[in-house]
Amino acid sequence: MRDLDHVQWRKSSRSGAGNACVEVAALADGGRAIRDSKDRSGPVLRLNPPAWTAFAAWISVDEFD
Repeated sequence: MRDLDHVQWRKSSRSGAGNACVEVAALADGGRAIRDSKDRSGPVLRLNPPAWTAFAAWISVDEFD
């Protein structure tokens, strides 16, 4: 995971003060990396740009509120 040492991880402003969130980092190729904020050294899901665009469109439908 050394290639992710210098990315800037962000949490949603809707996450609140808790630590049970996902964090997202922009990658150089335009994709995104996603991780669990409770396990920062754990697994990371990487999405290429088309997959990230599709994922972001899917979650923006607000089916999760």
